[in-house]
Parts: sequence; structure tokens; C-alpha cells
Amino acid sequence: MKAGIHPDYVDTTITCACGEVVRTRSTRSEIRVEICSKCHPFYTGKQKLVDTAGRVERFQRKYRRQTAAS
Repeated sequence: MKAGIHPDYVDTTITCACGEVVRTRSTRSEIRVEICSKCHPFYTGKQKLVDTAGRVERFQRKYRRQTAAS
């Protein structure tokens, strides 16, 4: 590696909006994020389906499968 052309690699604190703090190394000394693996619905399994103005029911009615007898 050439000297003087690479950024400094320093200890970093990553802070999530939920309060989780992760310590790692990066070229920035502090990073703030809105969502992390502790609060992301994909990792927690607590995903919420927000039904706004009946859109979910409307979708289900529109694309409901019809049986062969109907």
C-alpha cells in the first residue's frame, strides 16, 4: 500500500435509533443509523401489516381464488 493515500481506519461507534450501540472499526469515528438487526422486522419476526383504508381486504377480495364448483 502506498503511504498517505488511504483514510485512517479507526474505532467506530454505530448507534441505532432504538438505542443499540455496536463498536467496530471504520474510516468514520461515529455512525448513526435508523434501523439495526435488533429492531428490524426481518430479524425480530415481529413484522406488522398495516392496513390503511381497507386496502388489504380489497386486495384479498379482488384476487380471491375461485373454486372449480363456482
